[in-house]
Amino acid sequence: MTRILIFTRTTDYRHESIEHGTDVLTAIAAAEGWVAEQTEDPRAFTARRLAAFDAVVWLSTSGDVLDDDGRRDFAAWLAAGGGYAGVHCATFCEQGWPEYERISGGYFAGHPEIQPATVRVADAGHPSTAHLPPSWRHVDEWYEFRAPPAARTVLLTVDESTYTGGTMGPDHPIAWHGRYGSGATWYSALGHAPEAYDDPLVREHLRGGLLSLVERPS
Repeated sequence: MTRILIFTRTTDYRHESIEHGTDVLTAIAAAEGWVAEQTEDPRAFTARRLAAFDAVVWLSTSGDVLDDDGRRDFAAWLAAGGGYAGVHCATFCEQGWPEYERISGGYFAGHPEIQPATVRVADAGHPSTAHLPPSWRHVDEWYEFRAPPAARTVLLTVDESTYTGGTMGPDHPIAWHGRYGSGATWYSALGHAPEAYDDPLVREHLRGGLLSLVERPS
């Protein structure tokens, strides 16, 4: 049976959406016939315990959330064929561990005030974007990143001409996927507020992201 670990530890800013996001991810997993487990315990990141899971979701994690042993075991598990999903604030953690940027695809650098903007699909051939309209309006924190994601395929962009404060240019990435060794990675910056997880488009986006990790060809 497919097993998903939802990791929600924070040692810096904590989003109030974490609890509702966890409930939604758990419901998505149940609908797919998977088992989801939530934890804030970094001791879950050992080789033995990670071996029980097909994918780990870092849901708005922040700050330093693992010790050196956990970092080593997590990177090894993922490179050997695991699956990593990062949601929203997951790029605002482990910023002193360079390997995490290679896992997540980027590091958070800031954001303007919360406001509506137009999201555009950059790649409609992925399970997390195939259901989406080519563009739609959404309210969120529009994350800036230190650099565009390296060695990743961008899935969604936010149109900086439709909001105030964007600095990454016309192809401002907010969701992407890629590889880490033999493992698969997926990240989406959507999901600041609890109500974001009630949006059917966002829910299907999350569902597709998880599907891309656990239903890969062998």
